[in-house]
Order: sequence, then C-alpha cells, then structure tokens
Amino acid sequence: MKLSLFALFSMITAFTYWLRHINLQHLKQHGDKVPEGFEGAIDEEKLRSSSAYTFDSSRLGLWDSLFDNTLLIVFLFGGLIATYDVFVSSLSTSPIISGIIFFMLLTWVSTLLGIPFDLFGTFRIEARYGFNTMTPRIWLADFFKSQAIGTVLLAFLVAVVFWLISWSPEQWWIWVWGFMAAFSLFMMFVSPYVIEPLFNKYEPVVEEGLEDDIRTMMEKAGLKVGKVLQMDASKRSKHSNAYFTGIGRVKRIVLYDTLIKQMSHREIVAVLAHEIGHWKKGHIWKRLLWAEIMAFAGSWISFKLLAWPGLSGLLGLPAEISLPAKMVVLGFVASLALFPLGPFSAWRSRCHEREADRYASDLTGRPEDLASALVKLSVENLSNLFPHPLYAGFYYSHPPVVERVRMLEEWGTT
Repeated sequence: MKLSLFALFSMITAFTYWLRHINLQHLKQHGDKVPEGFEGAIDEEKLRSSSAYTFDSSRLGLWDSLFDNTLLIVFLFGGLIATYDVFVSSLSTSPIISGIIFFMLLTWVSTLLGIPFDLFGTFRIEARYGFNTMTPRIWLADFFKSQAIGTVLLAFLVAVVFWLISWSPEQWWIWVWGFMAAFSLFMMFVSPYVIEPLFNKYEPVVEEGLEDDIRTMMEKAGLKVGKVLQMDASKRSKHSNAYFTGIGRVKRIVLYDTLIKQMSHREIVAVLAHEIGHWKKGHIWKRLLWAEIMAFAGSWISFKLLAWPGLSGLLGLPAEISLPAKMVVLGFVASLALFPLGPFSAWRSRCHEREADRYASDLTGRPEDLASALVKLSVENLSNLFPHPLYAGFYYSHPPVVERVRMLEEWGTT
C-alpha cells in the first residue's frame, strides 16, 4: 500500500507540474497580443513585464514546491516521522503536551525552511518588478508577530482538541467540529480589531467625496457597514486591492491606499459593489455552510480512520505511533483523496464571482466602471492575461480577467 500511495502522490504531483508547464507555454504563445478590452491600457513593454513576472513567480513557486515535496517524501515515505514521533513522545507523558510539541515543532521547522523562498520572492522578484516597498525591518517585525500569534493560536487549538478527545473518546469528533466552527466565527469577529491592526494602520478614508460615494452605494444596496477605512498597504507593496472584513455588525470595508491612488471614484465604487454582491447573493453564508458540512463529514471520517489499526500501515509505519503522527498520515491521505474536488471548488467560486459581477453591474448601472477597474488592477499588478483554459479551470477562483472584462462590456451594450 505504501508503494501505491507513493505512486498516486507522484502522479498527482506530476499532473500539477504539467498544468504549470502548459500554462507557461500558453503564455509564451499568446503573451505578446493586447487582449480585447485592454487597448490603450497596456502596451508591448507592459505585456513583456507581465509575462516575465508570471514566469519568475512560477519558477520560484516550482522550486518551493519541489523542495517541500522532497521533504514530504523523506518525512513520510522515508520513515523520518516515526523517529520524530519517538523523540517527541520522550519529552512528555501528557498527550496534550506531546500533541502541542509535535505540531508546534513541525510548524516552526516548516516556517524556517520556507524563509529563503519568502525572502527571494519579496526582495528579489517583487523588487525587480517595482512592487516591493517592504524594508528588512518591517519583514522581521511581521515575521515575529505572525509567528507569535500563530504559536499561541496553534497551542490553544491543539490543547483543546486533544483535551476533547480524552474527555469524550467516543463522541469527540462532534465536539471538535463544534469547537472549530465556533472558533472560526469568533476569529471573524475579533480579527479586524485585534489581529489586523498589529500589521497595518487603518484610518477613515481621507479622499474627499469617496466615503460619501461609497455610503450612497451601500444605502442603495440596502446594506449597512460599520466603517469605510483605508489601509497603509503601500508600506509593504504596490499591489492594490479592496475587501470586506468581519461579519455581522462588525463588518467593514477596507481599501488599499494604493487602490485609491490608481482608480477613479466610480471604479472604486464598482469594485466594492462587486464585494457587496457576495453578501447580497448569500455567497458568504453559503461558503461557510459548505465548509462546515465538509468539516462535519471530515470529523466523522477522521474519527473512524484514526481508530482504524491499519492507518499507520498505509505508509509502512508501526501501529503504535502516536495520535499526532496518525493525524499527519491521515492529513496526507486526505489531501490525495480530496485532490479531484479542487476543480469543483474553483468552479463554484467562479460562478459566485460572475454573480457578483452581475450584481455590481446592475447596482451601479455602469458595468464599464467595473470593467475598467479590472483592467487597471490586472495591468498594475502584472497579472497573467493569458492563462491556459485547463489551468484556469483547475485553479482559478475568479474567471480569467479578459473573460470578465469581455462579459462586462457585453452587459454594457444590452
């Protein structure tokens, strides 16, 4: 069975690399043509920069993936996990403490090994194309803050999960699912006020007249929002974006300061109208509901498989490995089993994005504003304008931008 799993893992990995390859080949063939709807917004020099940025980012992602997969093979198929498990088990007799140490050390090592790729991406690739504005000091501050927050949250989650398992051995899967669902909702409430301000500065929109335009549009949509804020994104990058954060009464709109500089008021309002479309069409709660249904099923399946004596044998490991080690094995097997669902999830997301585009067009009555905003976003961010259809179908959570612009222009003429 170990060889079968290794063969399946190898085939899936090879398939993802093939998708990456055909995507870049497609860009080579078509990347020198200005797409319909982008005339006047992008020239040949910008097209070359966009293609080069995509190639450089993809190459870095490939090396990162090769490195991670090599470590995964050594750790799981090479038996290193068994040695690591014995080491961690020798540090404490408490299942909760051992569980915390097991996952915390793995997380720390994984993070440390990923630092070179992160640094190269930030200070070489992003800087090469004029995006990076982050200093080494800010990078270090972000790194240590994120690690501190991640360590505390991970220790808390693991401690509660393992306590629930020991407290209710026969029904722990229900309690764990309920706890994780409640914790996720709790974080959606507190993150905008506790965690996000640790990394960025948020202040009321200072662009004259913009907040009034946004609130007028919000009233037209029948949606109340607590605050309209701008974020100092330019302190780290010149990439631009906008998003909703929070849930219920604490939801608010956040605009990157880079976005405000790049777009007209109408374009910004159109982008936010798209985000409002997700709320009005019920995409947020539908995604949450789907996630919880999948999590509920996954908790029950995990309960059954973790109790199955043959789980560790799937990778040729001893039957007496600890529960944390079995969870790692289960997570790996689950990633292989769930891989075919990736395109379905991407397709559902693209359907939601099209609905949100349609809603924004109807709400503002000017689909051309959203189209021009998307053109500016993709051009300024050097987005790949020519993804291979199969690659986009497998991975893209949004329809390719050229397709979205064409669709919006068609709506503008009907």
